[in-house]
Amino acid sequence: MSYRREFDRTLNVGVVGVGSHCYRNVLPAMTYLPVTIRAMCDVNADLLARTAREHGVERVYRSTRRMYEAEQLDAVFLCVSAALHPRLAIEALDAGVHVWMEKPPAVRANEVGEMIAHRNGRVVVVGFKKAFMPAIRKARELLGAEGAGELKTILGEYAMDIPAHGQRVLAERQTNNWLLNGVHPLSAMLAVGGPVAAVTTHRGSRGGGVCVLEFVGGAMGNLHLAAGSRGPTERYSFFADHCHVTVDNCVRVSLHRGIPLDYARTTNYAPEGEQTGTIVWEPHNTLSTLENRALFTQGIWDEMRHFCDCVLKAVPAAEGSLEFAFDVMKAYEAALLSDGERVKVS
Repeated sequence: MSYRREFDRTLNVGVVGVGSHCYRNVLPAMTYLPVTIRAMCDVNADLLARTAREHGVERVYRSTRRMYEAEQLDAVFLCVSAALHPRLAIEALDAGVHVWMEKPPAVRANEVGEMIAHRNGRVVVVGFKKAFMPAIRKARELLGAEGAGELKTILGEYAMDIPAHGQRVLAERQTNNWLLNGVHPLSAMLAVGGPVAAVTTHRGSRGGGVCVLEFVGGAMGNLHLAAGSRGPTERYSFFADHCHVTVDNCVRVSLHRGIPLDYARTTNYAPEGEQTGTIVWEPHNTLSTLENRALFTQGIWDEMRHFCDCVLKAVPAAEGSLEFAFDVMKAYEAALLSDGERVKVS
């Protein structure tokens, strides 16, 4: 781990949108990134001035266009609304600037396609933190190990509703909780299972329901919409031929290896040796170290560091790309449109 002051080479970056999320997560994560914040931009002049002063940034702008004209920026970090991301991302790309943006990348899937058309070789990463968090990366590693076999099914649990009248939601470009937070479990499941071929949503009469995902690769996904629940309700289970992995509360990864079992004869649930049973990875909370901080357990640093590394190495994004964002948004829209019927994802 290197801190910002320790990097030999850094990116000159601008930050657009210095609201609550940026202040709580994006700016703190930059302490551990190879960046030099050259400029900040926001429509709230007072908030902008106070935030820039606190972070030692002298150049502030109310207009992104003026910022790009006046500054020599390598990259920009966009932390605004989903409705503004496409326009601001395209503006930055057309100005020759690499783009990191928060999720969701847009209100409609086709807007992600428009951003792809303007990318022109620049690096773009969308901050789907669940896809980047260490727990999901570990699950992907375990499921991809030799002998794991093919992924069969995925079970996700998330406190969520999918609004009805999906056609109207999309036509009116409504910003809803399924857009703002539903992309979290979708991105986690697609990061492991790949793109989705079809979606079927069953809404419960009392709220909640089930979102069935048919993955292109052949696996089936079941996103349990645990609406109204309280407490740590986020959980993912991945089932392959010879591998069963669970991720609880985003931080606890379990590889379930089972025990030698002869029905009606096995008497010991903890047989001799270390090759059976469950292996668990989870953060340690006894020291003030980095691996147990939310910026790292939640994947926020990982997504931003991946972006910086890709820009510095001049390589396309391998994770959180616009193509991945396009797949997530198409699944998001299909789930909205389904009301018990199977909706194909083109």
